[in-house]
Amino acid sequence: MTLFIRAILALAIAIGAASMLTSPANAADPQIEAAKQQGVVGERIDGYLGIVEGGADASLMRRVQDINNKRRAAYDQLAKQTNTTTEQVARVTGEKLIAQASKGEYIMNDSGSWKQK
Repeated sequence: MTLFIRAILALAIAIGAASMLTSPANAADPQIEAAKQQGVVGERIDGYLGIVEGGADASLMRRVQDINNKRRAAYDQLAKQTNTTTEQVARVTGEKLIAQASKGEYIMNDSGSWKQK
């Protein structure tokens, strides 16, 4: 991804496009937030949530998938608005979400490894 495209995406996300991810409809899910604090769920560099440990129950896995589906829809919409790809939008957003992750939460880096922040 070129530096220009990255800058455009970062600007679009910073001035309101990220509100699609933080709107009341997508407000933080208490079960997801607890799972993040417990190290079961983490933010991935590709802009989606992931299960860190294999012990997640079916309910939690459905919640993660639901949030990822909502994120994908938001990324698709922003990609159309910025004339980029969904993957580019997701990646820039993933970088921002990882930067915002709390100390002790798990994040997935480029190599696909989970690391505690």
